[in-house]
Amino acid sequence: MKVSLRVAVLRRLYRVAWRGLQLRQRLIPGRARGVKCVLTHRERVLLVRHSYGERDTWYLPGGGVHRRESALHAAEREMHEELGVTDLRWRQLANWDMRLERVSVNLTALHAELADPARVQPDPVEIAEVRWFARTELPRPRGSEVELLVVLALEQLQA
Repeated sequence: MKVSLRVAVLRRLYRVAWRGLQLRQRLIPGRARGVKCVLTHRERVLLVRHSYGERDTWYLPGGGVHRRESALHAAEREMHEELGVTDLRWRQLANWDMRLERVSVNLTALHAELADPARVQPDPVEIAEVRWFARTELPRPRGSEVELLVVLALEQLQA
């Protein structure tokens, strides 16, 4: 897929910023808060590859939680920014502490069922690729949290 010059430049800036955040975290360790969003359509789950970081790895979409922001609001904001989707009905799946890309993170996982997958309009700067996968066909390499959260979300759908 050919990208515009503007998108190519912004992707490079995202990569530099990502490396800067990684370096900052090594020099000044701290604890971050984040959200992972499991978006499903029937029995399929949406995964993304970012234009920065581990670019060949498939992840659940998500991002950081701002100071004084709730996990729910962060999920809504991130899905609007990354995928152009709004007005989702969220259910919390889990909350736990983990190391994610060498950073200690308090992570909240949320799930929403998307009635119309055509609504997804990925941000071309931040998202390199978006794809829907069946639970039994999750790609590799993938983020360490993907399989567990997909199982949790799909079990809730069947309950």
